[in-house]
Amino acid sequence: MTNRKALAQTFLDHAGWGTAQRHFLAGDASDRSYDRLRQGHETAVLMDAPPGRGDDPADFLRIAAHLRGIGLSAPQILASDVPNGFLLIEDLGDALFARELRTAPQHESRLYTGATDVLLHLQDHAPPAHLPNLSAADWAEAAAFALDWYARAITGTNPVQRPAFVDALAQALHRHADGPRVLILRDYHAENLLDLPDRTGVARVGLLDFQLAQLGQPGYDLVSLLQDARRDVSPTVAQRMTLHFAAGKGLEAATLEASLAVLGAQRVLRILGIFARLCLVSGKAGYVDLIPRVWGQLQQNLAHKALADLRPICDAALPSPTPQALNRIKDQCATNPR
Repeated sequence: MTNRKALAQTFLDHAGWGTAQRHFLAGDASDRSYDRLRQGHETAVLMDAPPGRGDDPADFLRIAAHLRGIGLSAPQILASDVPNGFLLIEDLGDALFARELRTAPQHESRLYTGATDVLLHLQDHAPPAHLPNLSAADWAEAAAFALDWYARAITGTNPVQRPAFVDALAQALHRHADGPRVLILRDYHAENLLDLPDRTGVARVGLLDFQLAQLGQPGYDLVSLLQDARRDVSPTVAQRMTLHFAAGKGLEAATLEASLAVLGAQRVLRILGIFARLCLVSGKAGYVDLIPRVWGQLQQNLAHKALADLRPICDAALPSPTPQALNRIKDQCATNPR
């Protein structure tokens, strides 16, 4: 038994779940993983977030308490061992939006309306104190992952356009997406949202994977929802949610659409880099297969006039994800992940 397994067993023993049946539930792009526990007729979820890997369970506890405090359905915390990176949390079930929509796509409008209502409700409340608050320049620098990892993995060189890229995106963010901050959950998409039919109103949407929440722009989580790296959202539903959100925030649709294009570009540029890095550093080649969808979202965003200065820089610096380009990334995929 490895030390990590021994620590988990000790934690579960102290929490009264030491004899529970345990089955792997999910993992993600980080080193965090989840197991479902079953003990008699009860279930719970063990979150394992190894210390020093970028995720602090204390952040999950703090954000979960805030979300539940304003009437949203974050999991209840049943037990915790923050120093060792373990949480025992409420099991919200298996009805992930992504899973439900594979078999019942006709429910997309209802589910996405509920998720958009959650964002409006969330932003009607003051965020917790002491959250990270990045500047437009910080967000632009983060998007340069697209150059540092994606472009370099394909071309083998460092793009010379990096300073111009960062400056053009920072200026676009400053003009169109640099107003008063709200709480953003960051990974707000169909793989992290659950349909909870026994609950009502905004509580019907279960929330997962919010421990990296920070301060950001009102449209950021809406972009995360509508420009999903793992599934195509119906253009009709995306437009309807954009108008619904604009009305709820008292914004002109054109103003919001410009903000969404700029925030969307920033987000998908960073994701391009992250997906390439996950292959090169962590050996997770499956993320490379998602790059073409993300590339399409980038092109959609860059077509907006708010990004007129950034588009030619991206066109010059970022290779198209042809099959040959994607294979070149996979050929460098780590065999001994760090």
